[in-house]
Amino acid sequence: MSPTTVTCGERLVQLLEAYGIDTIFGIPGIHTVELYRGLPATRIRHVTPRHEQGAGFMADGYARACGRPAAAFIVTGPGMTNIATAMGQAYADSVPMLVISAVTGRADLGMGRGKLHELPSQRALIAGVSAFSHTLLDPEQLPEVLARAFAIFAAARPRPVHIEIPIDVIVAPVAGPAVSPPPRPFAPGADARAIEQAAIWLAAAQRPLIVAGGGAVGAARAIRGLAERLDAPLFTTVNAKGILPPDHPLGLSGNLALAPLYDELAAADVVLAIGTEFGETEMYPDPRPLTFGGRLIRIDIDPEQTSRPALAALSIVADARIAAEALLARLGAGPGRRDGAARAADLVRRTEALLWPACRVHAHLFAAIDAALPDAIVVGDQTEPVYAGNQIHRAPRVRSFFNASTGYGTLGYALPAAFGAKLAAPERAVVCVIGDGGLQFTAPELASAVDAGIGVAVIVWNNQAYGEIKTWMRGQDLPTIGVDIGGPRLDLLAEAHGCAHVAPDRDADLVAALAAAAAADVPTLIEIRADGLLARSWGAAGA
Repeated sequence: MSPTTVTCGERLVQLLEAYGIDTIFGIPGIHTVELYRGLPATRIRHVTPRHEQGAGFMADGYARACGRPAAAFIVTGPGMTNIATAMGQAYADSVPMLVISAVTGRADLGMGRGKLHELPSQRALIAGVSAFSHTLLDPEQLPEVLARAFAIFAAARPRPVHIEIPIDVIVAPVAGPAVSPPPRPFAPGADARAIEQAAIWLAAAQRPLIVAGGGAVGAARAIRGLAERLDAPLFTTVNAKGILPPDHPLGLSGNLALAPLYDELAAADVVLAIGTEFGETEMYPDPRPLTFGGRLIRIDIDPEQTSRPALAALSIVADARIAAEALLARLGAGPGRRDGAARAADLVRRTEALLWPACRVHAHLFAAIDAALPDAIVVGDQTEPVYAGNQIHRAPRVRSFFNASTGYGTLGYALPAAFGAKLAAPERAVVCVIGDGGLQFTAPELASAVDAGIGVAVIVWNNQAYGEIKTWMRGQDLPTIGVDIGGPRLDLLAEAHGCAHVAPDRDADLVAALAAAAAADVPTLIEIRADGLLARSWGAAGA
């Protein structure tokens, strides 16, 4: 090839760097090695997970922590089936992720010839967990396809995008200098008539309520302004925690299925919902259909979302920040005081009275995190402490609390996602909260973190069981089959991977362990046994 000619794989990494991608998670395979030829000429960091699902979870945690997508380089066939679960989690929670994979050569697509890693159709497999999946049949089309992906990341509901490149296209020559990426589209703004109507209703409301979801994290400043201007209590879903600071008098806790908040939705004369789908996974452990007694105003970048699960009296299809800022400007000085702080305090008091015992137990855990690392990013799995944290934890700012108990709901997410979050925000402490069962799904990723020099505090709630399922089975009078599990000794697991391990017996020891873990350059497993001294001091039953 001439000096100005590169392979399609080399051109890809040139374009990724031009789009601002600075981290790639991937496991090289015989079909994808050409994607690596051009990496040394870029500033892109490559991190090698131990499983493609880990690559997807790392990319997910990276994006949630900083708001920018990372990329994953995935081998054909089993690599794609492995990452599909992670893409499902990201799809459900509207997380941007760029997945680049190989696929069999163009002449073999769909032919069923038994080629290495062959699937009938990778695109069909991935269609349900991606904004789109595209097969690149001509290397000259690469700039256009990437532009389409980054347009979605910039101006639509963000979700994973998959681009597969046949193995004969990856090595195909591409002549000429790399094409500069086109300007990304501006996010959609709100219709002025809709903003006017929303402002009229909100200004006249006597009992307004705001609900903000994960789609609203980019609008935190404006939404706080709206809450204060309207003197309206503000409920944030799990992925929106941090829109209000922890001590804000208008902030609510718990979940919308708990009686005080459920009744408040019906009592409010106007509910302003921004970037939330009112998902049932937000309402653990007893989700139920929500009832709105007054007018419901919905702001969402996805037009389909405005009609489910509850029809709105007014739907505004727009970027959350643009719409919230426009609405705040239209409200002007605001309608005056409405006892919002008193309403919020009453709702918090009555909600907290209904929380189950585990919430009070694990309040000690989150208090320790707050004491040791007040600006930490907390990444959770599906485990008892995380379900409790969803009800009680107040994050210091947005992009500081997320977990796998919402949306798709997959075990093993938290460990690799926490590593991705630390790479995205190296200046912040990151805490992973995971159960012993979930840890065993993705424990090999500890080695990935050691290789990459990632220091994360990994709190392991160890009850030698799939504890949440065991509790549910007992509640349904079912035999508890398959939920009591053994596992490795965590001290030896940590040692084998080159990590640290500590098992604190006192709150002060836990606070010290968290602080030390944040200063380390390898993960620290902080083991809390459900039947141990520390958990018993919190009032845990040890189940």
